[in-house]
Amino acid sequence: MKKTLFFLFALLCWASLPLKGQQAKYVFYFIGDGMGVNQLNGTEAYRAELEGRIGIAPLLFSRFPVATFATTYSATNGVTDSAASGTALATGEKTKNGTLGMLKDRETKVNSVAVRAQEAGARVGIATSVSVDHATPAAFYAHVPNRNDYYGVGKQMIETGFDFYAGSDFQRPQHPAHAAEANLYEQSEKNGYTIARGYKEYRKKAAKAEKMILLQSEKASRKDRSSISYAIDREKDDLTLTDITRAAVNFLSKDLSKGFFLMVEGGKIDWACHANDAATVFHEVMDMDNAIRVAYEFYEQHPDETLIVVTADHETGGIVLGTGDYALNLQALKHQKVSVNKFSTLLNDLRAGTSNKVTWEMVQKALTENFGFWDAVKLNKRQEERLKKTYEATFAGKDAAKDVSEYQRDERLAAVAKEIINEIAMVGWVSGGHSNGYVPVFAVGVGADKFHARTDNAEIPKKIAEAAGWEW
Repeated sequence: MKKTLFFLFALLCWASLPLKGQQAKYVFYFIGDGMGVNQLNGTEAYRAELEGRIGIAPLLFSRFPVATFATTYSATNGVTDSAASGTALATGEKTKNGTLGMLKDRETKVNSVAVRAQEAGARVGIATSVSVDHATPAAFYAHVPNRNDYYGVGKQMIETGFDFYAGSDFQRPQHPAHAAEANLYEQSEKNGYTIARGYKEYRKKAAKAEKMILLQSEKASRKDRSSISYAIDREKDDLTLTDITRAAVNFLSKDLSKGFFLMVEGGKIDWACHANDAATVFHEVMDMDNAIRVAYEFYEQHPDETLIVVTADHETGGIVLGTGDYALNLQALKHQKVSVNKFSTLLNDLRAGTSNKVTWEMVQKALTENFGFWDAVKLNKRQEERLKKTYEATFAGKDAAKDVSEYQRDERLAAVAKEIINEIAMVGWVSGGHSNGYVPVFAVGVGADKFHARTDNAEIPKKIAEAAGWEW
C-alpha cells in the first residue's frame, strides 16, 4: 500500500512539471511603446475609479502568472529611443540611439528573433498601430543606421519576406530622390504580397493570399498615414489594433503545423505620452489589452504550445500619479471625449467654418462637450481665466504658434485644456520625452517561467528564442 501511494505521489509530481523539451510553438510578443509601470498602474487605477472605488481594476495581461520588470538603457545613452530599445527587444543587442538592427558601430548587422523564427521554419508576423516602417516594428526586419530612412526601411521590410505585416501605412512609399522607381506598394506586389485596405478587405483577400500587408483605408491615410486613430477618437470604420491582431492570428494560422511568431506593437501609447495626454494614454493601454485578449483566446485553445510575452520599449513622459495632495481624481478623465490632437482638429474646423472668427462662447461650448468643463468638471477661477486668456491670445483672427510634441502639433488652447484636466485628475508629467524608468514584463504559457527575475530588454528576445527552441 505504501509503495502504491509513493508511486502515485511521484506520478503527480512528475505530471506537474513541464515536459522535458517542451517548447513554445506559437509565440506572441506584445510591446507597449512608452508603457512604463505608471502608465499601466494609472490605467488600472482609472478603471477602478470608474467603478466608484479606490484601488485597481486589473487588465487581462497584468494578471498573467509571471510578472517582473526590465531596464531599458541603450548602448550609448542612459535614456533610450525607440530604435535602440526596439533593436534590443528584437535582437538581444544594445545599440546607439537612432539605429535599427545594427550594433553601435552602425555597420554590423544583427538579426532579430523574428528572423530566427523564420529560419526555424515558423511563420512570422509584424504588426503595429503606427506605420509599418516605424522604429519598433522595423527593428525586427531592418538594418539601417538612421531610423528616419523610411523608404529604405520599407524596402527592406518587403525583401525580408515575412508572412504578415500590418499597420497604418508606409510613411514614405516613394523613393525620395528617384521618382521613376516603383513605389513600395508596387514592389510589395512584385514580391508576392497582397495588400488589403481595412479589415473587411482583409477578410475578402486573405484566403488566396500567400503573404499579406494589411493597411488602413486610403481615406484614413489621406488624413494621417503615420498611424491609425487613437482609441478615444475611433470612428466606426477605423482599423483597430484588435482587428490587426485578429487578422494576424487568422493569417498565420493557415498552416499551424509550422508554428508562428507574432510581434504586435501598441505604438500610440508613446505618442499620447509625448503629448502628456493622460486620458488618451489610459485608453491606448486598454486598447492594447483588448488586442492581447485575441492572443489569449488562442492560448486557451493551445495552452501547451503557446507563449505570450508583454513588455514595453521604454517609459515616456515620466507620468506621476498624485501631485502632492495624497489623492487622485482620475475619474475626471472620463469626461475627456477626444484626444488633445482630435480637439485641435475640432478647433481648426471652428476656425475654418467661421473664417477665423471664433467666439469665446463657441470655444466654451466645445470645451464643455469634449472635456466636461463648466458642467461635470468644475473649474476654479484661475483655470477659467487661463482658458480665456489662451483663447484671447490665439483666436479672434490671430494665427498662434502650435504646441509641439514628438508626433503632434496641437492648438495651444487644446493643450491648455489637457493640462487643466490633468491637474484636476492630479496627474503630473516630468517631460515630453522618454525616461529611464523600469518597464513591466508579463508572461503566460510555455516558457513563461524564464521571465521570473528582473531582466533587461536585451535579454527578452533570447529568452523567447530559448522557449521556442530557435537557434540563437
